[in-house]
Amino acid sequence: MCGIAGMIRFAGLSPDERRLGATLADTLRHRGPDEAGLWSDGVATLGHRRLSIIDLQGGHQPAANEDGSIHVVFNGEIYNFRALADDLRRRGHALRSHCDTEVIAHLYEDFGDEFVHKLNGMFAIAIWDSRQRRLLLVRDRLGIKPLYWLDDGRRILFGSEIKAILASAGVSRRIDARAFCDYLTFGHVPAPRTIFENIRKLEPGCLAVCTAGGTRVHRWWDIPVPDRDLTVAPSDREAARWTEEFAALLEDAVRLRLVADVPLGAFLSGGVDSASVAAAMCRQSKDPVLTHTVGFDEHRHDERTPARLVAERLGTDHREVVVRSDAARAADALTRYFDEPFGDASAIPTYHLSRITRERVKVALAGDGADEMLGGYRRYGFDLAESAVRARCPAWLRHTLFGLAGDLYPKGDWLPRTLRAKRTLQNLAYDDVTAHLRSVSLAAGTLPDLLLRPETLEQLGDHDPFARSRDLYTGCPANDRLSRLLYLDMKTLLPDDMLTKVDRASMAVGLEVRAPLLDYRLVELAARMPAALKFAGRQGKVVLRRVVADWLGPDVARRPKKGFDVPVDEWFRGELRHLAHDALLSSDTLCDKWIDTRAISRLLQAHAGGMRNNGAILWALLSFELWARAYIGSPATHTHGCASANEASLVEAGV
Repeated sequence: MCGIAGMIRFAGLSPDERRLGATLADTLRHRGPDEAGLWSDGVATLGHRRLSIIDLQGGHQPAANEDGSIHVVFNGEIYNFRALADDLRRRGHALRSHCDTEVIAHLYEDFGDEFVHKLNGMFAIAIWDSRQRRLLLVRDRLGIKPLYWLDDGRRILFGSEIKAILASAGVSRRIDARAFCDYLTFGHVPAPRTIFENIRKLEPGCLAVCTAGGTRVHRWWDIPVPDRDLTVAPSDREAARWTEEFAALLEDAVRLRLVADVPLGAFLSGGVDSASVAAAMCRQSKDPVLTHTVGFDEHRHDERTPARLVAERLGTDHREVVVRSDAARAADALTRYFDEPFGDASAIPTYHLSRITRERVKVALAGDGADEMLGGYRRYGFDLAESAVRARCPAWLRHTLFGLAGDLYPKGDWLPRTLRAKRTLQNLAYDDVTAHLRSVSLAAGTLPDLLLRPETLEQLGDHDPFARSRDLYTGCPANDRLSRLLYLDMKTLLPDDMLTKVDRASMAVGLEVRAPLLDYRLVELAARMPAALKFAGRQGKVVLRRVVADWLGPDVARRPKKGFDVPVDEWFRGELRHLAHDALLSSDTLCDKWIDTRAISRLLQAHAGGMRNNGAILWALLSFELWARAYIGSPATHTHGCASANEASLVEAGV
């Protein structure tokens, strides 16, 4: 696990720029505290920060092929690198190390851009081909590892985090208005945008070819959703066969991820996802597996007890940490690791979990991905039920009957917050995909209209934060509703929220997190499975629960989905109440350049008075304000203002 960065200037690097790769990479020291690397020629400068996991003595980067015409910097792990290395040696290659980075250089030499299809792993790769004068940027299939890039027509910059790109002179910090609107909608900035106008995320499963003629991005892998009917229920024999195949692949995925020259451990919650990974580890380990859990003093948010029971059943060496009254400090500290406003408060327990895990190991296995892959969220049940109603009710009638849920109070909710019927009635007035997107959004996607100043809304024009997701949903070839929903969430929420959270929070403490359930072979298997083995009745992750029942018992397999249920509502009525008021409503606040602070004041008052639970919204606003102070600066040092909609920005600040 590492941090990578670099710059390509086809017109030629200046003498000072030749060392720029190291300068950019040094901003990523937290990702790779063990070693620094630099390579440059007249056009390219590549920098690297290393977290030593495999081949501790010989796995230096940048790595090259035999004649030095191809150089690679790489963040991640290639789990099948040993088999690939053996094949390369049979093909006549001379490998100087026993690590995966050098394998990438030789694979590219033999197979060109098609080499990526041979990799099983999590990775962000940059390859400089000096013979063809081309830079290749590659991101793994599911987006486990991040990669950012900028092409301003004069140079190409790339990095594992945005801060590496911002460290280069002359990079604008102009905020993209559409990205800001997207953030208020989802609580994060969806790919391919970033909060900065000219910096882009490379999307999962994509490859960028950068030459003097420009940059071309294309998709090299996609979730292979079949176009056959998956709603046909499998027979008992078929279900058993699917379960057996899934269990065998999960064990193999874990086996591959146990390869390391440093100690390994696991994250463990009370749910089936992490329990399945920890159980697979224990089935393959002679020594007790080191497991780690995070909890809260607030009982209804705490999972220490069920996690402890799983640990006892598996016989692991277990450790716990409790997240108490340090949310403000943690939020401020995490701001510099995320580089963009990030409104998912579960980043805080993820950070603390990573911190205690790093005290004992350098690598941890986690259960990420099962919910999006196998329908683990409760909302899928509501989505499917609502879709069935829509199928029986004409659109004009739905709009007439249920449109009032939005029309009566378009900028707020009109039924008591305790009733799920409120959201259901509102969603029934919309099509399937819009209803789903409202369910995964902050305040059902109403925050931009509720919070943004009128002049800011006017500048956004007809921008629709849901547009990209609608295109993904309608472009999915699946015939059933569940497969389309899972496809959409795996393309959006999984990489842009869940995996971003885990990457930044773990890399902040120099911990590598591996996700066996996101082995692409398991993802492709799950995509082919009958829907009933993913979501049936009111329960998701059916096939995984069947595996866990075999390995750990039916009581563990029956446990409901919980996840990091962070007590933000309690926090904003306690320790964060005054901080939020001071940060969001003070005379030197930055968010009031774009947001109507009267709306913020109403949110704070309603929350403090117990009329509404606005914790998630307030966290997103506080996160943006803390981010703006760190990355944009105070009004005294930067010029702020609203640019035109055509410029797609809200503010410009120099570097």
